[in-house]
Amino acid sequence: MIEIDPEIAGGKPVIKGTRITVKLILELLANGWSIKDITEEYDLTEEQVKSAIKYAEYLTEKVRVVRI
Repeated sequence: MIEIDPEIAGGKPVIKGTRITVKLILELLANGWSIKDITEEYDLTEEQVKSAIKYAEYLTEKVRVVRI
């Protein structure tokens, strides 16, 4: 449900078929919005919002700390 296309939102990850970025969804959640608030305001499904959260979770799994 997440796509990255250099022609959409400058290549930032977005909900497929929209210009709504994963970053925007995470910012809204961090600022106290509920999933329901987001789905109603941005005409998204709960599944789409949760896919943004899962994508962010996936990215954090890829982070590795390297000591120099």
